[in-house]
Amino acid sequence: MPTDTPSSNGMTVCVTGAGGFIASWMVKLLLEKGYSVKGTVRNPDDPKNSHLRELEGAKERLSLHRADLLDYPSLKEAISGCDGVFHTASPVTDDPEQMVEPAVNGTKNVIMAAAEAKVRRVVFTSSIGAVYMDPNRSPDVVVDESCWSDLEFCKNTKNWYCYGKAVAEQAAWETAKEKGVDLVVVAPVLVLGPLLQSTVNASTVHILKYLTGSAKTYANSVQAYVHVRDVALAHILVFENPSASGRYLCAESVLHRGEVVEILAKLFPEYPVPTKCSDESNPRKKPYKFSNQKLRELGLEFTPVKQCLYETVKSLQEKGHLAIPAQQQEDPVLRIQS
Repeated sequence: MPTDTPSSNGMTVCVTGAGGFIASWMVKLLLEKGYSVKGTVRNPDDPKNSHLRELEGAKERLSLHRADLLDYPSLKEAISGCDGVFHTASPVTDDPEQMVEPAVNGTKNVIMAAAEAKVRRVVFTSSIGAVYMDPNRSPDVVVDESCWSDLEFCKNTKNWYCYGKAVAEQAAWETAKEKGVDLVVVAPVLVLGPLLQSTVNASTVHILKYLTGSAKTYANSVQAYVHVRDVALAHILVFENPSASGRYLCAESVLHRGEVVEILAKLFPEYPVPTKCSDESNPRKKPYKFSNQKLRELGLEFTPVKQCLYETVKSLQEKGHLAIPAQQQEDPVLRIQS
């Protein structure tokens, strides 16, 4: 999808949690398209948000606002005067105290503030965690926008992140209906790709551990992956497309951890990538089927997962999170083709 054609019509939008991995990319692409962006952050002066001020167009069209999801007046101030809201801020934790209440009440606050500001549309970042966790779903069922995680199962397995994302999305739909807000939801899978921020985020750590030697084995499990730029683009597409409605599953492919380490070892053979599975007694888990048809119909072209993994590692090297081995002679981009 080309992003060089501004189609913002001078609109102002708010991005919550603007310093995060996905949100930073949203801010970047929105600025490139000519939008004015009001980003909410905990502390506008924190150096960890400095990457946002360096984005192209930031000087002219980005303002950072101190806001807390549980502090309604601060959200109201940030969202006031906006044509749209991208609500991406969410705790990423498995602590139920820190996850559930801020996720649910924070989402309600954002939508109420959006209703008050009469924004034209709110785009909410949900997660595969709100969609996929259902032990009763047959392996032959295609995971799509109609699927919901089983809340009791999430509770019983203490998967508070997935529980929090599911109840927050439910709260978003209920509050939007109650307040008459036009809501569209994007549910990304595990997000990879280049970091704009200086810190490593949870999804990138998942790849980093296979390169540093800290993981000696890989798990017998499967995971769906998607490129961070595609996720940011998906949010903008559903905001700009008047016919967009409901939920949009944002996924490029599902890989077994064994396939992930194989790709990493082929692209970056100089790292101590594990070759052994931690569970060799059970059969290898099979990838699940999913549909990303809804986003494709809006024109989103997904970045192949191999490219995703390559760009993630290059970014970790560039940001200083991963040492570049002396023997890395040829650029691994040549290996992507093979």
